[in-house]
Amino acid sequence: MEEERQRDSPLAAAGKDAGRTLGPTPEGVGKVQLGHSPITEPRDASSSKGSSLGHASIEQQDPLLSPSLQVAGKIKLEHQDVCLSPSPKVNGEAQIGHFPTLLERDTSLTRLVAGLPGTSQGIEVTDWTADAERGLTFIVYELAGDPSYDVIQSFFLSPGALYVLAVNLSAYTPHCFYSAVGYFLHWLGAKVPHAVVCMVGTHADLCAERELEEKCLDIHHQIALQEKRDAEGLQSLAQQVDNALGQDFDLRCSSPHTAFYGVSDKNLRRKKAQFQYLLNHRPQILSPVLPISCQDHYQVRRLRDKLLSVAEHRDIFPNLHRVLPKSWQVLEELHFQPQAQQLWLSWWDSARLGLQAGLTEDRLQSALSYLHESGKLLYFEEHLTLREYVFHNLPRLIDILNVFCQRDTTVLLQKLLSDTHVDELRTTQLHHHVEGFLLHGLLPAHVIRLLLKPHIQSREDLQLILELLEKMGLCYCINKPKCKPLNGATAWYKFPCYVKNEVPHAEAWINGTNLSGQSLGIEQLQIEYTFPFIFPPGLFARYSVQINSHVVQRSDGRYQIYAYRGKVPVVVSYRPARSTLQPDTLSIASHASLPNIWTAWQAITPLVEELNVLLQEWPGLYYTVHILCSKCLKRGSPNPYAFPGKV
Repeated sequence: MEEERQRDSPLAAAGKDAGRTLGPTPEGVGKVQLGHSPITEPRDASSSKGSSLGHASIEQQDPLLSPSLQVAGKIKLEHQDVCLSPSPKVNGEAQIGHFPTLLERDTSLTRLVAGLPGTSQGIEVTDWTADAERGLTFIVYELAGDPSYDVIQSFFLSPGALYVLAVNLSAYTPHCFYSAVGYFLHWLGAKVPHAVVCMVGTHADLCAERELEEKCLDIHHQIALQEKRDAEGLQSLAQQVDNALGQDFDLRCSSPHTAFYGVSDKNLRRKKAQFQYLLNHRPQILSPVLPISCQDHYQVRRLRDKLLSVAEHRDIFPNLHRVLPKSWQVLEELHFQPQAQQLWLSWWDSARLGLQAGLTEDRLQSALSYLHESGKLLYFEEHLTLREYVFHNLPRLIDILNVFCQRDTTVLLQKLLSDTHVDELRTTQLHHHVEGFLLHGLLPAHVIRLLLKPHIQSREDLQLILELLEKMGLCYCINKPKCKPLNGATAWYKFPCYVKNEVPHAEAWINGTNLSGQSLGIEQLQIEYTFPFIFPPGLFARYSVQINSHVVQRSDGRYQIYAYRGKVPVVVSYRPARSTLQPDTLSIASHASLPNIWTAWQAITPLVEELNVLLQEWPGLYYTVHILCSKCLKRGSPNPYAFPGKV
């Protein structure tokens, strides 16, 4: 059975009433010390409908960085209005490097696009004042394209931003186009439909004039070819749907081999609308490729002028000229007073700040929702524990995320051994923990606290950060009893993105698709997701975390998870594409005797729902969902029949 779901991000919190009552501001509230964000967070505006990642009623974005001004339209403007500016994101090959702090206009931009090869420190954020006279500032997120950060990079892709895809021209060759350019365009298009992309070629001074021209033309040509192939593929699929709609429903039900067998007209029309959406929201790739040399100030200034002209274009970024209530700006400023460095605030502290800003209780929720959506802070209203806290210091949070994507043994040991009083035995123990982390993704809570020592000041800090990391899909506790404390035992956390072993130990029934050794009364139920264009990077690791509350006795491999739902076995498998002609697939399977097949359905249904929730974060992603033929699976068929329709 086939289904494509294009919805919005579940991470953005809606502006609902929290059910709390705000009393008068207690005496001495003005003395409350608040956290300061040393780096200005994004001020980009959300784009039009279809390009954003929120819930169905209003489009929202990723909480770490994508802002939305949709909420502003619901609230009456007060006092004076505040304009926002877009924030460009930077992505490219891993060797592009990191971006130093920006100080001067042209020198800063030179550093920005050239970078320092091989020195990426993960996600980095900085301000770039492009035009001081007009007050236009870019908030630049440097991603560096390093696969080590796949699990968190998608949080930093959002609508309303200007993306700069930097390519090292001195290292570029035509045969590496997809890994250097095409892959990132597919990735960005899946996460942010209709994204605005500026292509920049760095290290131009290391190329001869003719070589430079040929490489820029090749990139431009191959981008056009990739876009043409993608569009033609989607048009072909849309035409198949059109042809099926032209048939009578009874005719479509006449044979299982008929295209879209048993699929209703309603579902076909829905599918057609989705194809049309994907075709109408192709990436907006600016041409030509702009070559940049650190030695050529004219090229740097040309890039600056290009970024300014695009950012100020009303048709491309209409929300740049939208306005917000002044009280929301005041609330933001109160959260980022320069004298404090806390990692988080309690909800009550944040509420008192709202009263100082002149916000009533109902309007405070909308303001916090906006600040959450716009990347100024994190506030998860729907989470039982996290709803009591506001994470307002995002630069420190980004530093924490970078720690857990660090794969360098030496760097991790340096963080753990920063205390000069660590003895030899303790050093050996910490070394074993680092090895276990990099091989199996396992860390005890006390070692996590050591890794985060500059940011964690209390046990409550640690617990909140671990809850947040679990919500984001980075890790889960492997020995936490359901609804019970650990009674002093060490809590161990698993980070699935670090698991190295390909296949976990598991029962013989699930060693692939061959079930020939099974009893004739056993039926296998398998739902398969197919991704023809791209499988979202980091998705399998995050999915592994999200399903943890639904399963027991789990055993994890790099691409497979074996577990039980009660007494019913389930397996989740990811199979990367073996060639450009094959899609990536992710399957969810279980088995049971034929009279009890409903137990298999009950086992996998919550897992399917969790995957669908994660896929809502990728509105431009094309994928299909099928139920595979049980008889084919039992025979061990390498290409089991996939039933069309809707699960």
